Amino acid sequence: MVSSEVWGVEAAARYDDLDSPMFSPEVLGPTVDLLAALADGGPVLEFAIGTGRVAVPLADRGVPVTGIELSGPMITQLRGKVDEDRIPVVQGDMATTRAPGSGEFALVYLVFNTISNLLTQDEQVECFANAARHLRPGGHFLVELGLPDLRRLPPGQHAVPFEVSERHLGFDTYELVEQRLTSHHVTPDGDGAYRRTRSRHRYAWPAEMDLMARMAGMRLVRRVADWDGSPYTDDSRATISVWQRE
Repeated sequence: MVSSEVWGVEAAARYDDLDSPMFSPEVLGPTVDLLAALADGGPVLEFAIGTGRVAVPLADRGVPVTGIELSGPMITQLRGKVDEDRIPVVQGDMATTRAPGSGEFALVYLVFNTISNLLTQDEQVECFANAARHLRPGGHFLVELGLPDLRRLPPGQHAVPFEVSERHLGFDTYELVEQRLTSHHVTPDGDGAYRRTRSRHRYAWPAEMDLMARMAGMRLVRRVADWDGSPYTDDSRATISVWQRE
């Protein structure tokens, strides 16, 4: 078992917050557009497919989608939307699990910072190798990853807020030596109480991921800051990177 934390029943049931920006057409539209273009009519594999936030609209475009997912409750939520014949899913981790059709996929993708759920560098390296095993020659591996906001950390400070609003307080605490962060979330429960959750992550730098890709026999072909194609700059808070299997 890899180090990823497994989403339980309660977390999976809350995941599909349709009011969240990540479910908005402004986010999902460009996401699906880019993934469909990279697939170019071929089959695709989503690592950590979750409840199908991206996979379902991508399949609606006629793209054949397969998934790998560690959490049984997340798969159950997905099965409430589509059946196994439409989007087959293998339960397992994204670093080692093989899906049927390995070596034949046109695209493997990981969205919404999910590679950071692997808490060691070795496991992230294995994730890149697993993506390469699933790709056909010339196929693409796409990773969406937020970048750590370390420039906002003065000496002695280990926490940075990333959202402060009436519906959500979010902040990250950092362990710099281990390249790890913990995301803390405080949200109103609707009855005057508040719910606090947290998740652990290992952040990686773009140059570090490029080396992981090279070790797996892939080369960088595109890097942007967002799904709309915004240029990646010194001030970017996230990156979408695409590597091609050689």
